[in-house]
Amino acid sequence: MKMQLIIRRFAGTFILASLVLAHYHSPYWLWFTAFVGFNLLQSSFTNFCPLEIILKKASVGGSCCESHNAGGSCCRK
Repeated sequence: MKMQLIIRRFAGTFILASLVLAHYHSPYWLWFTAFVGFNLLQSSFTNFCPLEIILKKASVGGSCCESHNAGGSCCRK
């Protein structure tokens, strides 16, 4: 699975979970929703995503050609 899809799924899950927690537990969970939204916004400008770094270290969600071309670049012909 591609990294972008995994990050979008994590973000959506975190936002929905924090909204449910804010509704049933405490409105302070909305700060977590704001944190996720802020990270999504800043990553669109800076191309820096903490979750992407964590997933790369865990070897999750590489690009489609990494498994076929382990030694070289998939963009090189």
